[in-house]
Amino acid sequence: MNNPFDYIPARECDEAFRELCGRIDALKTSTRPDDVNFMRELEAGKMLGVLISTDADGVRHTLYAFSGQLGHGGFHFPGFVGPVFDYLQPDGHFKTHEQDISRQNLDISRFEAETLATVKTEYERVRNSFDAEVSEARDKYRESKSARDARRKAGDISEAELAAMIRQSQFEKAELHRLKKRVTAQLEPYALRLNEAQSRLDAMKEKRRADSEALQQWLFTNFRLLNARGESRSLSEIFADTPMRIPPSGAGECCAPKLLQAAYLQGWQPVAMAEYWYGRGKEGEVRIHGRHYPACRGKCRPVLGWMLQGLDIEPPLDSDCEVAPMREPEIIFGNQWFCVVDKPAGMLSVPGKGSALSVQQWLEAKYGPDRGVKVVHRLDQDTSGLLIAAFGPVAYKSLQFLFASRQVKKTYIADLEGDYQSRGIQQKGRIELPLSPDWLDRPRQRVAHDHGKNAVTDYEFLYVKDGHTRVKFHPLTGRTHQLRVHSASDVGLGMPIIGDRLYGHGNDCPHNRERLHLHAMTLEFTSPFDRRPCRFDSPLPF
Repeated sequence: MNNPFDYIPARECDEAFRELCGRIDALKTSTRPDDVNFMRELEAGKMLGVLISTDADGVRHTLYAFSGQLGHGGFHFPGFVGPVFDYLQPDGHFKTHEQDISRQNLDISRFEAETLATVKTEYERVRNSFDAEVSEARDKYRESKSARDARRKAGDISEAELAAMIRQSQFEKAELHRLKKRVTAQLEPYALRLNEAQSRLDAMKEKRRADSEALQQWLFTNFRLLNARGESRSLSEIFADTPMRIPPSGAGECCAPKLLQAAYLQGWQPVAMAEYWYGRGKEGEVRIHGRHYPACRGKCRPVLGWMLQGLDIEPPLDSDCEVAPMREPEIIFGNQWFCVVDKPAGMLSVPGKGSALSVQQWLEAKYGPDRGVKVVHRLDQDTSGLLIAAFGPVAYKSLQFLFASRQVKKTYIADLEGDYQSRGIQQKGRIELPLSPDWLDRPRQRVAHDHGKNAVTDYEFLYVKDGHTRVKFHPLTGRTHQLRVHSASDVGLGMPIIGDRLYGHGNDCPHNRERLHLHAMTLEFTSPFDRRPCRFDSPLPF
């Protein structure tokens, strides 16, 4: 069976998906409320899955699934497999306790808006009144003290008058102290009522938290998934040994787990599986209608790592489907401070989780440990082009500062899917789209206007040929996948880079696809060591 995380979908899956799209098109003219709601949510953007399986007689069966819930039917809609665990039964444990937690939410909101707000308002009113009274007494004491100070400065003051002034000062201080003590005692009942109300609110919130946690644990424990050997394991058990420890929300509700569970329950053997995006892209995510995408790694890698046990997967789940470098790296310049490397597509810049050789390791082997060689910046594994590596920590910090302070001009060349002229995009301009990791589907990045890191790219279209556009990029920042997301996103250029396996058509296993058409062609900067201007170029390899 194909690897669900890096693959070219089988032609049979593509055909099954096109057939599914035809059935969905027929629903667009339906006036049935369930169909209307289903289509509304589907067109807003959903992942759809296809699984081809065989029964004991070798007869092929096609199963379909949608991720999560859709329409009023929730987990259920004709023609699609049901959930792995249907916890949404109206009178079931989950919904009953969920309704209780919802009631607690209302009680908490009502208590905050009514009881607590009333007690807090009364406390503030009384405290402000007492504060005003104390402030007025303090002002009178200061006026009296100022008058006494002025009398002392005037001189010619008798001992009797001085003694009287001292007694007056002592009396006024004592009166102010007694006033503060009295108002503090009078305010205490109001403060006590406020503390009691706040404690009650804290107890209500703690009960809600405990009940929510218990319900979530119940769900994770009772949400059980099969594998190809007929074994069963809960979500809690599956995620116990992962860095997350606790299953993320929606784990087990993606297409792939639903499809595999349905096949196993029928006693069928999975043969091929693919997932496709249907509808509009979600905000910030680069998803294109009708294109296939690998299973998400955050939620599905642990789940499928269990469910696929007993199947022969190509390539195996525990192997990284990596791009084989097209050639050896080449050092095109070197001096006592740094060297410039022309990196081939398919080679890592720095060591990764797998065993694939990186430029960093290649340079260490070439120069030996005494040179202290270290790559200053990075290129994506699929991107080719120029990298700078420093010799020693002093040179490394100096060169890294150049990149951090935007004193290095970087020029990339890329080929994009589509014709920019037909899309009405201006011939040159700037893209400013903040980016952040998609934490549940690493290494993908997403546009995140609220919490993303600033990412800026200047672009200039060079020409259009055979329906593709060649573009020159000058990235002003160096975010992960910046040029790839800025190219593919609908709020960017809306034209993925050719061969992009994450954001474009090239989502198949890299050794079966065309390379990414993105090349770091030029680096320009002033050397921080001898102040000479530097420019390095790499010929375009595609």
